[in-house]
Amino acid sequence: MRLLPIVITTAGLSLAAAAPALAADLSVTVDVPRLNTASYHRPYVAVWIERPDQTAVQTLAVWYQQTRNNEGDGKDWLKDLRTWWRKGGRAMSLPADGVSGATRAPGRQTVTVPAARLRGLQPGQYTVVVEAARELGGREVVRVPFRWGGANTANASGSTELGAVRVTVSR
Repeated sequence: MRLLPIVITTAGLSLAAAAPALAADLSVTVDVPRLNTASYHRPYVAVWIERPDQTAVQTLAVWYQQTRNNEGDGKDWLKDLRTWWRKGGRAMSLPADGVSGATRAPGRQTVTVPAARLRGLQPGQYTVVVEAARELGGREVVRVPFRWGGANTANASGSTELGAVRVTVSR
């Protein structure tokens, strides 16, 4: 009976020692291209993580018009991000702290997710998915497979509504 507390303490210490080894930040860099069109509108963008079977794990960012104007509330148009909307967007309560943001100007945009927000993510293969939809424009989805559980970088590129997408897992 006296050994039991020692075993629990040792197990607790080994789990505590392993936790920082898995702790890592995730950065997603998205190039939003400036398109030469008569009427340019900034795209709505959703960024999320999926498992290899394409089930959604966690939404990392949603950029949309957050103020009401003569066309209505920006949330009304989030369903145009069709893939994200079907995989979990419609169930979200927006705005969401640390996830919602205003549409972004053309250029390089970065979303950094601290390890604390990803503590439930088990080591293994995942995909970061970036979807963009633009009023009077197109829609595009870019998938970037990456490995969670060690420092690494992965890249992919869109062809119209999105440019280069880079996923970086850092310690």
